[in-house]
Amino acid sequence: MMTQVIVLNGGSSSGKTGIVRCLQSVLPEPWLAFGADTLVAAMPASLRSSDGGIEFAADGTVSVGEEFRALEAAWIEGVAAMARVGARIIVDEIFLGGGESQWRWRKALDGLPVLWVGVRCDGEIAEARGIARGDRAAGMAASQAEVVHRGMVYDLEIDTAHTESMESARTIAAAV
Repeated sequence: MMTQVIVLNGGSSSGKTGIVRCLQSVLPEPWLAFGADTLVAAMPASLRSSDGGIEFAADGTVSVGEEFRALEAAWIEGVAAMARVGARIIVDEIFLGGGESQWRWRKALDGLPVLWVGVRCDGEIAEARGIARGDRAAGMAASQAEVVHRGMVYDLEIDTAHTESMESARTIAAAV
């Protein structure tokens, strides 16, 4: 059975978004891309800085509340529903809860052919990328580099510290 969903998990500035763009160009069929940034951007501004929503602290830590979790659960089910009706989906995620976060996605994607990809990047390299981007809090990328992989089970792992996005995308495409 051909892969219907590709889930990329890695910390901030690990290179996931670049890989997604390259995957969309090398895979023979059209694939839709959604990610944590898509969900956060869709939320009202009031939930992007509240205890119930999502908060980005100055030190780079991220906390989420009950309202965020409720909207996230609906969003995950919506992405899974699109895949169930035939859309090919690439998910660009940051599993701050490690294996627990993966479990929420596994439950929603149950019965679908999914390729789970760990996108690893040395914390110092990811931190330097985040600083260069200018839109990430100092410390965010370094703090997420390992924590997002705790308790995870992958079909494939990519190390982007020394691998370009296109090469990573071709490796993933070969596994699809």
